Amino acid sequence: MDRRSLLRALGAAPLMPALPAVAQGTPGWKPDRPVRFIVGFAAGGSTDTTARLVANAIGGTLGQPVVVENRVGGAGNIGSEHVARSAPDGLTYVVASVGTHATNQFLYKSLPFHVANDFTPVSLVLVSGAVAVVHPSLAVRSVADLVAYARANPGKINIGTSGVGSTQHFAAALFEQRAGVQFTHIPYRGGAPAMSDLVAGRLDLVFSPLAETMSFIQSGQVRPLGISRTERMPALPDIPPIADTVPGYAFNSWIGIFGPARLPANIVQAMSQAITAGVRSPEVNQRMTSLGYLPVGGGPEAMADLQRRDLVLMEELVRLTGASAD
Repeated sequence: MDRRSLLRALGAAPLMPALPAVAQGTPGWKPDRPVRFIVGFAAGGSTDTTARLVANAIGGTLGQPVVVENRVGGAGNIGSEHVARSAPDGLTYVVASVGTHATNQFLYKSLPFHVANDFTPVSLVLVSGAVAVVHPSLAVRSVADLVAYARANPGKINIGTSGVGSTQHFAAALFEQRAGVQFTHIPYRGGAPAMSDLVAGRLDLVFSPLAETMSFIQSGQVRPLGISRTERMPALPDIPPIADTVPGYAFNSWIGIFGPARLPANIVQAMSQAITAGVRSPEVNQRMTSLGYLPVGGGPEAMADLQRRDLVLMEELVRLTGASAD
C-alpha cells in the first residue's frame, strides 16, 4: 500500500468537530532561532528516539538546529501543556502520540488543555502496530486458534499489558470486543516486565510493539500470531493482520508533530515539508523501518484526520474498559 492509499485508509472515520483554523502569516518562513521539539517522556523511549531522528534530519533544511527537550511526567501531559501555552511563533512543537493526543483526553477528567483545540497539527511522522504474541506452551498457532480457545475458555487466558489505559491495554480490549472473547487482564508498570513474564511462562498473551518483541520472536521464546495493523509489517512478512480473522479489528499507534493553536499557515507548511523530506530520507526511513515503524511523512491534513479518528476510537475504548488515570 502506498502512502496515499495508507493515509486515505487511516483517515476514513467519523469526524470530530473541526480542529482550530490555522492562522495566516507571511510566506517564506524560516526560524531565526533554534527550534525545540518537546518530548513528554524520558530519553531513550520510542517517542524520544523518533524525535531525535527527525530533529537531526531537518536542522539543515531549516537553517537552525532542532533541540529535543524532555519534559517528563503525567503520561506526556506536562510536555503537551508546555507547548499548548507556548507562543505560536514556530519555535516550539510537541512530539505527540496516540496516547498523548487522543487517549489522554478521555483518561483524565480534567486537563489544562484540549488535545485538539489547543494544538495545530503539523505532520504525521510514522504509524506502527502491535504484535499479538503468545508463550509457546499455549496450544494456539494462529489468531483463529486464539479466538476459538478464548471462546471455549473464557477468562483463562492471562494477558499482560504495560498498564491500565496503555496502548497495549486498548489494543487487547479492542480485540476482546471485536472477537467476542474475554481475557484476564494483568497490568504491569511498563511493557518490559510484561514481556519478561510472558517469556517466563507466567503469562499467555501480550500485544507488544514490534521493536520490543522482535528479539524474542527470533529466538523462539514467543510465538507471533497476528499484527494489529491492517497491512503486513515488512519485518514480519509472514504474520497476517488480525483483521484477516477478526473483522473490524485495526489498531494503529502513531507519532506526529503538533504546534500550539493558531500557528500560521506558512509556518505549518514549511515545517511539514521539512519533516516529510526528513522522514522520507533513506537514512531515517531505513532506521524507522528497522524499528518496526512505517515512516509516513504526511502533512497537517493527514495528521488531523488520524487524530479525529482516534479520538472517536479512544473514547469508545476508555468507556468500554472503564480505564481512568485519576
